[in-house]
Amino acid sequence: MDTLRVLVVDDELGMRMGVARALRDFTVSLPDIEGKVTFATEQADSGESALDMIAEARPDILLLDYKLPGMSGLDVLERAGSQSTDMLTIMITAYASLETAVTAVKSGAYDFLAKPFTPEELRNAVRKAAQRLVLAKQARKFAQEKRQVRFEFISVLAHELKAPLGAIEGYLNIMKDKTAGPDSAVYERIIDRTVVRIVGMRKMIADLLDLTRIESGQKQRELVPVDIRVAAETVIANNAPEAAARNITINLDAQLPLLMTADRGEIEIILNNLVSNAVKYNREGGRIDVRAAIAGGVATISVADTGIGMTKEEAAKLFADFVRIKNDKTKNILGSGLGLSIVKKLATLYGGDVAVSSEPDVGTTFTVRLKNENR
Repeated sequence: MDTLRVLVVDDELGMRMGVARALRDFTVSLPDIEGKVTFATEQADSGESALDMIAEARPDILLLDYKLPGMSGLDVLERAGSQSTDMLTIMITAYASLETAVTAVKSGAYDFLAKPFTPEELRNAVRKAAQRLVLAKQARKFAQEKRQVRFEFISVLAHELKAPLGAIEGYLNIMKDKTAGPDSAVYERIIDRTVVRIVGMRKMIADLLDLTRIESGQKQRELVPVDIRVAAETVIANNAPEAAARNITINLDAQLPLLMTADRGEIEIILNNLVSNAVKYNREGGRIDVRAAIAGGVATISVADTGIGMTKEEAAKLFADFVRIKNDKTKNILGSGLGLSIVKKLATLYGGDVAVSSEPDVGTTFTVRLKNENR
């Protein structure tokens, strides 16, 4: 619960005390942010003392009498600074007129309250000001968080691209200067390593594009009947060469047809990220089991491997952007660290989720659940 400071500036003691009583137990509920606001009231009997108090600690809301002895309310407003997001001024006056209101607003007042006013009229004016202040505070907080997230995202991206670019540069310099000697086989291996690095960067760029389209809401989606088994067969075929090179068997357990309403590309992205990971993190001669089923309006896709596995602590870190488990077993496995993050975001689009269970040196199973509207 937030507490806003209210400074009441009026030369009439009765007016100041009345405002303090009206706001003493007053609470404003803010459903937009699921919060509440209370008020702490302070008092000043002149413009001069008000300016001293504002200079010492700027209040959130300034209830300012238009006519004060000595310095006027407009003078106080001008010296205290025009309307801003950190202090809103409500001008109070017994000389209510359209001209007075316009003058006050032009000078920076947020609102205008004419004497005599009821406690409810006062509370309504304070409620509006409080809502604006809190929402502006939240907007500034979200903007700062957004800047911080963008900074961290760019920093991690730069770090992830630095290593492969450095490796490619090193390989090219070796070939340029021919420092590896006359054996052409050595240079062929260097070229192969360079291609692997380039493929990895291309995959990262593709993942980044998928991620930004999903998060920005700009991804064009075409929701049509999609056969999950057919999509799984396509993905398995695409990953078969790499699996075969390491003698890894991929099995599919899914009925045909297995229809759900979805975007075909999104289902293939989910499957491809899970299957390609299962290949990369598997052992030589390992096994991958891909299962899909639909029951009770929920499509379930699971991909289990017999790979290196993870500890519970490592598994808990998954699904965030650029997260890769780094240890002695994974240090030579390339990846963008975005695939599982994309899977999670796509699952969320379908009102679903993704879970992982894993055991070191035994294997890992990812399970994705998607709500299916095609019942």
